Amino acid sequence: MRNNKKIGILIVAYNAATTLNKVLDRIPANVYDEIDEIAVFDDASKDNTYMVSVGYKEIKKLDKLKIYLNEKNLGYGGNQKKGFRYFSDNGFDAVVLLHGDGQYAPEILQDMYSPITDGEADVVLGSRMMTKYGGALKGGMPFYKYLGNRVLSTFQNKRLKMNLTEFHSGYRAYSIHGLSLLNLENTTNDFHFDTQIIIKAHHHNLKIIEIPIPTYYGDEICYVNGMKYARNIFSTTNEYIKTVKGKRKSEIYSEYYVPYPLKLYPYSSHRTVIDILNKKENQRILDVGCGDGLFAEHVSKGNYIVGVDFIDESENTKRNFAKFYKYDLNRGLPVELEAEEKFDYVLFLDILEHLLDYESILEDAKKFLKKDGSIIVSLPNVANIFVRLNLLIGRFPYSDKGILDRTHLHFYTYGSIKKLIAKHGFSVAGKKVTPIPIIEVLPGFLKKNAGYVLNFLLYIKTRIFKRLLGYQFIFIIKNSARQIG
Repeated sequence: MRNNKKIGILIVAYNAATTLNKVLDRIPANVYDEIDEIAVFDDASKDNTYMVSVGYKEIKKLDKLKIYLNEKNLGYGGNQKKGFRYFSDNGFDAVVLLHGDGQYAPEILQDMYSPITDGEADVVLGSRMMTKYGGALKGGMPFYKYLGNRVLSTFQNKRLKMNLTEFHSGYRAYSIHGLSLLNLENTTNDFHFDTQIIIKAHHHNLKIIEIPIPTYYGDEICYVNGMKYARNIFSTTNEYIKTVKGKRKSEIYSEYYVPYPLKLYPYSSHRTVIDILNKKENQRILDVGCGDGLFAEHVSKGNYIVGVDFIDESENTKRNFAKFYKYDLNRGLPVELEAEEKFDYVLFLDILEHLLDYESILEDAKKFLKKDGSIIVSLPNVANIFVRLNLLIGRFPYSDKGILDRTHLHFYTYGSIKKLIAKHGFSVAGKKVTPIPIIEVLPGFLKKNAGYVLNFLLYIKTRIFKRLLGYQFIFIIKNSARQIG
C-alpha cells in the first residue's frame, strides 16, 4: 500500500502473447511492493496470451499477479469496464490502466498512481505530448498519428472547455471513488471509450491532471481504425454537448440530459421571470418544480428561496436553496411548508402541464402566499402556429421537449389560462408572452448578433399576434379574495 491506499494495476490484453511478459518484467520492484494486485484481463485473444501469462505467473511465483480470461471478446472499452468493476468490488482505492502491448512504460507506474494515493487527483492522464521525455515525434509516433491526435485534442478542448495536451493516451490512473460517480454502463465498448470516460469525469468536476510519459512505437499490431476512431470522437463529443444543452437525448450521456435547460436570452421565459424577481431583494420565494436550482442560481442572492420537486436532494439543491423539499407534486405541496413564513412569490414555471391535478396545487398555493403576494405561472401555448400547421396536415408530433413534450398531461391556450385563473379566484396583475425560440437552433456564432436581432423582431410580432405566435404565456396573478379582505 501507499498512504494506506489499496492499489491495483489493470492490464488489458488482446493478442499480446509476444509482449505481455516483457511488460510484466518491466514493472519496478518498488512498484510491485506498493501495489496490491496486477490483474490481466485477456479479452478472448485469438493467440495464446492467456496460457503464456499463466505460465509466466507460475514460473515467477507472483502471488499478486492474477490472470482472467473473458469468455468472449468485450471490446477495448468493455474489457476496461469489467476490470474497473472488479477492482471496485474488491475494495481498491486506485487503479492504473496499462496496456499489454508494451506501448506504455511500466517504469513510471508510480508516477501514475501517486497523485491518486496522495489525494492530489481523481484522474491521472499520461501525455505523450508533454516534452519531458522528448515528446511524441521523437519517441517514434508516426506524423499522421501525431497530427490526428493534435487535431482531435484541439477540437475536444474547444468543445469541452478543457485544456489537456492529449485526450488519446491509453495510460491512465483513476480513483475508485471517482469512477463510482460515473455511469459507465451506457458507454461504448469501442476504442472511444477513453474519450467518453474523460467527458464524464469532467462533467462531474473530478480533478484531472496530466503527467508526461515516454512515447514508444514498436512492432505491436494496432487494432484501431483511425478514420472510424476520429469520426467516433467527433460524434461522441458533439453528442455530449447537445445532451447537456437539452437539444438531443443521447443514450451515452442520458444522465446529463436537461429537457428544459435554462434560457437566459432576451424575452425568454426564464429571463422574463428573473427580471421580475430581481427588481427587489429580501423576498421570500417558493419555487415549485425547481429542479436542481439552475433557475434559482440567477435570482438575486438577497432573496430567501425554497425549492420543491420530485428529485432527490443534491449538492446543487443544497447550494441553490435555503431549504429544499423532495415531494410528489401530484399530491399537492408538502405540509412542512406550513411551518414556513408566507411567501412573496410562488413560482409554477413549466410544471403545471406535467401534473395530474394541476388545479388542486394551484389552489393549494394560496395558503402559502402573503396577503399582497403573487403567483407566477408560465405555460406553453398549444395554439402556436407550429402546432396549428401540423394539425392542418394531420400531425401532432410529440417530442422530448417544447410545446408538444410527450410528458405534458395538459394543454393550454391564452383563453383557457385566463379561465383557469378566474375559476380559482385570482386576478391578473401582469402578463407576458415569449416568442418562438428560433435563437436556440442558430449556430453559436450567430446567437449574440444576428440571433438577438431576429429574436427582437420576432418578439415584437409575437406581442401583436400573441395567440398565434406566442410560445409561452407568463401570468402574474394575485388572490382576489385576500385583496378584497
